[in-house]
Amino acid sequence: MLERPMKLLAFVWLLGLGIVAEAAGISVTAARVWPAADYTRITLESSQPISHKIMTLKDPDRLVLDLENVELGAALKAVSDKILSSDPYIRQVRVANFKPGVVRLVVDLKSEVKPSLFSLPPAGEYKHRLVLDVYPPQDPLMAMLQDRENPVEAASPSTEPGGYVPPEKAVEVAIAEIPTISQPPEQALPKSMGDKTPAAGEVVRLITVAIDAGHGGEDPGARGANGTHEKDVTLAIAKKLKAMIDAEPNMRGVLTRDGDYFIPLHGRVIKARKLQADLFVSIHADAFVKPEARGSSVFALSERGATSAMARYLAKKENESDLIGGVRLDVKDPYLAKTLLDLSQTATINDSLKLAKAVLGHLGEINTLHKPAVEQAGFAVLKSPDIPSILVETAFISNPEEERRLNDEAYQTKMADAVLSGIKRYFAANPPLAKSRMAMQ
Repeated sequence: MLERPMKLLAFVWLLGLGIVAEAAGISVTAARVWPAADYTRITLESSQPISHKIMTLKDPDRLVLDLENVELGAALKAVSDKILSSDPYIRQVRVANFKPGVVRLVVDLKSEVKPSLFSLPPAGEYKHRLVLDVYPPQDPLMAMLQDRENPVEAASPSTEPGGYVPPEKAVEVAIAEIPTISQPPEQALPKSMGDKTPAAGEVVRLITVAIDAGHGGEDPGARGANGTHEKDVTLAIAKKLKAMIDAEPNMRGVLTRDGDYFIPLHGRVIKARKLQADLFVSIHADAFVKPEARGSSVFALSERGATSAMARYLAKKENESDLIGGVRLDVKDPYLAKTLLDLSQTATINDSLKLAKAVLGHLGEINTLHKPAVEQAGFAVLKSPDIPSILVETAFISNPEEERRLNDEAYQTKMADAVLSGIKRYFAANPPLAKSRMAMQ
């Protein structure tokens, strides 16, 4: 007789659990804020996709983001504490239950902005993500493309040559015309890189090296056994390399990023071209499934596939950066697609191989080489049609001993110096041509 009532009670209890679970809603497991000079990103991570609505309001400027069927938990409540007073766009964020089943985020702004809100599927160690990017009103990528079509009007100096390129878009960085000595066409090497002072009639001009610190922001890159993030090591080495290059007469280094924020791969290429860079050097730190793997490597772009299984593996991992860092899947860059088919890229790859060989030779003086020769693969970040570009894998961060060395400032300095020595050797054999402006069409 008691069996039926007990089953009924069990059913009611289970039904109650379902109602409670439904009422609790989706849990936001992490909330991250990535401020940068030209944009701020807010990321909400959850176990399930979040349905959402966004409104832009005036007087005062603010964004209103409604999250449906979401639980107001600790991670969401903590967003307010993550906003820096120095943030150029966001004054504060307020979070509260707006009505049953809806959590509302009000983003109080310091000025008018152009928001971009999109969802990302799980990638790497991340679950579902809802991403809010806050940009200035003017679209930086469109402004830059217009500059390319009107190069004379675009030649205004950049106030932040090492500034930031935001996700899905490249920051508008207008570079002043680089003056040259107008004399006969024979070219000479800048004083600091040759064995002699340039003679009368030779051309000396500023050489620009774009230095790309791999990964950043949402994309940590590889991770060592002791918790070292590739994005931190690459930025440290990149900053040291920039300082060394800047100390050379007639040379300057420019960083694709100078802080912990994400830049899409195509944005790094576009920025280097906008800066009229003579070279592009991307700094990374290898990782492999076996911790015994070790040594430094240098890579160039390949038009015909990878030169080894390891090169193919590393290119695949590095090219996943956009998926992990977070790029809108519906945003395309037709300009970049066009340039990748440029026939001039063959000559650029040949120059890239010369640069890579020079750098590899000096890396071998401070570390074991993983392979004694330059390797090639389809690294997306190397796909500039007119700038010799290399990717330097400084060491294997997955190797405990090399992870320790990568964290050592003295080793970072040696690594930067080796790369600079390779750059100088390259220019000693391949003097830079005079140019007033790089062709951007």
